[in-house]
Amino acid sequence: MRIIDGKPMPVSGVSKDRDTGYGRGAGGNQKGYKIHAVWGAEPMPIAWGLAPMNTSEKTMARHLIPTLPGSGYLLADSQYDANPLYDLAAEAGFQLVAQKIRDRGHGGLGHRRQSAGRLRSMELLTSEFGRTLFDQRNAIERRFGAWVSWGGGLGPLPAWVRRFHRVRNWIHAKIVATGARWLFLHEPHKLAHA
Repeated sequence: MRIIDGKPMPVSGVSKDRDTGYGRGAGGNQKGYKIHAVWGAEPMPIAWGLAPMNTSEKTMARHLIPTLPGSGYLLADSQYDANPLYDLAAEAGFQLVAQKIRDRGHGGLGHRRQSAGRLRSMELLTSEFGRTLFDQRNAIERRFGAWVSWGGGLGPLPAWVRRFHRVRNWIHAKIVATGARWLFLHEPHKLAHA
């Protein structure tokens, strides 16, 4: 099982960083970047990418999904409920399970072709198995929470971390540090052989 989501990394609204974008963050529109990550059971993300905050989850998912090893279920929120993503996930060996976007008063599925993966996801979410499976999607919130909950973790971007290449390197270092911390706390025997 894999879980995909994004985490905003805002900067000051008066920042001169030309690589940022305005997008939806916590509490409204913000300026900054967004980390897009796919998690499994491992202490570090299986795949991740960085983009300006105005880059949609769907756009980044098109880059991340084909890189995933293995097969199984890929859990996501309604931002990923798009027929092309269900097809892309199926090509990569995954069944995308995402909350259906609300009907906006129209009901039904509209007149466009529906991906077999999307129809299967909707069917799964009406079953007890599917709802239990989808409840595990909240694990990604705990993963992102673990990133920011300690002193060396992924807190707000420092004032000196601006421009895409610096932000990417800073986040990469934080991912490695958080993964090493997790191993130290939960599986120290693996570090003895490193």
